[in-house]
Amino acid sequence: MKIGILKEHKSGEKRVAIVPSTVSALSKKGYEFFLVSDSGLLSNYSDDDYKEAGAKIVSQNEVFDCDIVCKVNAPSDEEVSLLKSGTLFISLLQTIKEIDCVKKLADKKVSAFSLNLLPRTTLAQKMDVLSSQANIAGYKAVLIGSNHIGKYMPLLMTAAGTISPARTLVIGAGVAGLQAIATAKRLGSQVEAFDVRPEVKEQVESLGAKFIEVESDSDDGVGSGGYASETSDEYKAKQQELMKERVGKSDIVITTALIPNRPAPMLIPKSMVETMAPGSVIMDLASENGGNCELTQENEIVNHNGVLIDGNSNLPSTMAYHSSQLFSKNIEAIIDHCHSEEGFKLDKEDEIIDGMLFIENGEVRHQPTKESM
Repeated sequence: MKIGILKEHKSGEKRVAIVPSTVSALSKKGYEFFLVSDSGLLSNYSDDDYKEAGAKIVSQNEVFDCDIVCKVNAPSDEEVSLLKSGTLFISLLQTIKEIDCVKKLADKKVSAFSLNLLPRTTLAQKMDVLSSQANIAGYKAVLIGSNHIGKYMPLLMTAAGTISPARTLVIGAGVAGLQAIATAKRLGSQVEAFDVRPEVKEQVESLGAKFIEVESDSDDGVGSGGYASETSDEYKAKQQELMKERVGKSDIVITTALIPNRPAPMLIPKSMVETMAPGSVIMDLASENGGNCELTQENEIVNHNGVLIDGNSNLPSTMAYHSSQLFSKNIEAIIDHCHSEEGFKLDKEDEIIDGMLFIENGEVRHQPTKESM
């Protein structure tokens, strides 16, 4: 079976879907890999690296002759037009947000996996692209946030006096949030964290942060597989009251409430931003879907009364070598999962495959996507 690796053309995107180590591993199982020259260059993987692993450097049209075509982002109109009927296309496509792309893929009679639709289960963790990329985003958000503020992160005792530690507030203790907490603590910051799921309190405190808890008698915000879900209006009102004081005292606020295929919940209104001191910063990791802050602009840095709101929607791309490596390992795990003695097989009885396969030979299978169409 032939697997094609597409070069990314989205502005600011440096990742590549498959790296040489995955080529080497899957080639042993009979898979062949084809890619356009310099596809991995921005991730620091050269054509020679791919050739040594067993891949072939070909023209773009030859990549589209493959049985499986992999890409980080959703395909462009040109790429969709080049896809052959029956091809399996794999990418981070948000099916409801990018509904026009879904329609075009369906018209081409292809099959498609959305990595955003991977079931959030224990069995699927090694395939979970969202988690592997969120880990990097949480780490880098702290580094960039600490660079934005004109302060030391740690407590310092100097001959000239004592420097108080910077205050970091992390909203959302999922994969990105926990990595942000750990990174901020390593830099010496005083860290607080909030999450709608009370069961993550122990994880937050084990990293040395203080857990901020909204009292609730219900399971509001607790989703399947231990992941967060959207909360009720009543819960959000209580959350806003508690957050206002904490946000106002923070030097760095990192928001991580990103729900695939849905607008990001608005957690920090303009009035709350105005309680923050000039020089402080909000790193909004949900800017891709509208942002958790009212003032967030995707891929822009907004300055509001001296408070910076950083809306970089692709922090993983700033660490392209490792983010590509992790992305590729996730793809490798997915292909391994679909691999059998007979070769590659799409077993729709399998929960993981059934969840990701939103189009099969032109037929849209994912019900929410179908309703959006």
